[in-house]
Amino acid sequence: MNRLIVSLFFCLLVQQALFAQLDFSNSNAISSQHLDELDSAIRSGKFERITSVLVAKDGKLLFEKYYHGNDQNSKHNTRSATKTMATLLMGIAIGEGHMKSEQEKIFKYLKHKLPAQNPDPRKEEITIEDLLTMSSILECNDWNNFSRGNEERMYIIEDWTSFLLDLPIRSYPFEPKPADQPYGRAFSYCSAGAAAVAEIVQVAVGERLDQFAKKHLFGPLEITDYELGYSPEGTLNTAGGSQYRSRDLLKLGQLCLNEGKWNGQDIIPADWLKKATTPKARIQENIDYGYLIWLREYGKEKSYKTFYMSGNGGQKILVIPGLDTSVVITTTNYNNRNAHTYTNEIVSDFIIPAMEK
Repeated sequence: MNRLIVSLFFCLLVQQALFAQLDFSNSNAISSQHLDELDSAIRSGKFERITSVLVAKDGKLLFEKYYHGNDQNSKHNTRSATKTMATLLMGIAIGEGHMKSEQEKIFKYLKHKLPAQNPDPRKEEITIEDLLTMSSILECNDWNNFSRGNEERMYIIEDWTSFLLDLPIRSYPFEPKPADQPYGRAFSYCSAGAAAVAEIVQVAVGERLDQFAKKHLFGPLEITDYELGYSPEGTLNTAGGSQYRSRDLLKLGQLCLNEGKWNGQDIIPADWLKKATTPKARIQENIDYGYLIWLREYGKEKSYKTFYMSGNGGQKILVIPGLDTSVVITTTNYNNRNAHTYTNEIVSDFIIPAMEK
């Protein structure tokens, strides 16, 4: 019996270690030729406007560098990386029993905002998953300046959710229809849809979403210093724009790497994160999309599957399960067409080779 108790206690300690908070002690720093070269390349200006790079492996912070006057206390505008927050908070809401699943129709939660324009019975069949995968039938495309649903048209409207719901039904003149595309969905980058998910979850949980996030996500992870954005109506903005410290962003990546556990506590259901990081729509060759989260392979000699939060300027909170690694890259390289090329190169050419050793 005593041996059994000791064994169970040992297993518990191992489990807690596996899902413990990140170890930020400086003693974990490593000397790596690849990471030293990365630091030199950033300081030389090869990669423009990088403000921080953090890398953790096996739950230990191994590399932490700040640039252009930034430090551990600096907060970074993550732009559209914020979209993934809607996915994390929805997973928590499902785990808490406030929602059944992403297969529910959006108007179960948006009865107070039925479309006033472009009425169409097909809108009644739109699911939450359609918004999470950016593949709804609504004509919304931030990558097309002519789109009725382009985000720049949304921001000047007070009611963002009604802006989305009033959009017309999209056509597919220059691409295959959803049934003819991988995963049966036609991807169309839509910030308005990501913003609407916040209102849906807020209605479901019955309280302000920022307070829900504070209690169920930020609190357990000890994230205390941040700046949130809001819609004109006061709903948490999950389209973009919140600001966090780099170490706190790394906690979010590590939480996902830990399958939703933190210090032995279940924060986000593991099955939800598995669904969220499983391909649901094809963006382009080698890049898929889950639930407001990006999926692709990185690496030179060997490719590794990754999932990541992504934002304008090359922002990345990236997880490499095969290397038990989480990464944060922040920048101010906004609206530069090379921004994501820079951070992609940082991941493939420097970070992955360093973590493979």
